[in-house]
Amino acid sequence: MLPQAKITSRITSNWKQPLATEEFTTGVSLHSHTSVSEETLGFIHAMFVVMPGLKRVFEFYAECSARHGVKLDFERANWRPPLQPKMAYDLESQQIQRLGLNSLVSITDHDTIEAAMLLRTVPSSRHIPVSVEWSAPYGQTIFHLGIHNIPSRAGMEWMRRFEAFTAAPSDAKLLAMLRELHESPQVLIVFNHPLWDLHKMGPVHLAEVRRFLKEAGRCVHAIELNGLRHVKENRETARLATETGHLVISGGDRHGLEPNANINLTWAASFTEFVEEIRVDRVSHVHFMDQYQDRWEQRILRSTLNAVTDFPEFMPGWQRWDERAFHPDKDGVMRSFAELWPTGKAPRLLMGAIHVVRLGGVRGLSAPLSLAFPGVNRVERELGVGMEWV
Repeated sequence: MLPQAKITSRITSNWKQPLATEEFTTGVSLHSHTSVSEETLGFIHAMFVVMPGLKRVFEFYAECSARHGVKLDFERANWRPPLQPKMAYDLESQQIQRLGLNSLVSITDHDTIEAAMLLRTVPSSRHIPVSVEWSAPYGQTIFHLGIHNIPSRAGMEWMRRFEAFTAAPSDAKLLAMLRELHESPQVLIVFNHPLWDLHKMGPVHLAEVRRFLKEAGRCVHAIELNGLRHVKENRETARLATETGHLVISGGDRHGLEPNANINLTWAASFTEFVEEIRVDRVSHVHFMDQYQDRWEQRILRSTLNAVTDFPEFMPGWQRWDERAFHPDKDGVMRSFAELWPTGKAPRLLMGAIHVVRLGGVRGLSAPLSLAFPGVNRVERELGVGMEWV
């Protein structure tokens, strides 16, 4: 545990404390993704293998792929979120402005700052911080760290260093890099969804989380309550933060068309002032938005459906879902699914399955989807989403 120091973490919700926003001037959207962020297709694989009918479609294409010399690889395959950087920025900013607040938005795509650098060339978003969600190996697992407000002149150099570290990781090197980042007073380091065991490590993951927080100490400025994770996990994360002496902070983790399900409330006029509020004043106010009340499976499925939805209003080359999803070809070269189809169009059997998912709607599919994540519904019914956190 960190040395005792006065910290203040407040957590409110829009459905129970709708007036909580009135005493603040600014809302901060942290941790969201754009079309340049590579996202795993593993979740879609999980849906296919538990849903009646879809499992047979998956097995059929697995056999067909093998015959054509292509092995379905859900580790390397990825999809890109549908919203391009400016669209994602506007979505987050407008949600906050509807609350009567000024907006600050920090976009953290996976291991790239491309979106932030593009947005800084647009007058309406030129003050956006240069931020990233860094996939950092540590011990026997991998953590996702939100590195916000990197000095723009050093952004590309830090990305090269992050990539080099991932290729040859060591715990000592990671801690040294975090200490160096911590020396820049404008940088905010957030431990994203620390209890989400992405790589199925079991108890080892939690042990590594605790070891990391102990060794990193104050170089981790806050621990994230994730807007796409379920209530039980966020409750446990809040307890972890209390035990280790860390602030909690918001992080919506938006990938689709639903804006972040939580934000931070602040009096800061700039992102650098907000960082000072977290790092120096050690004050954080997390506010959950109305969409967090919806069942977790429904929200996850809504986000996932965006991966297989066509958007005719988007720019050419980004309208069809199979133009935004990628898989290695028989030579291992990453190509869009649209390029991999023999006829240039998705096979009819696969499109039929996708139409079933689209037309089935969230309510009709949430029950079989829960088979992939047993226990989540039960816990949420017991705890309720209108929880008191502090």
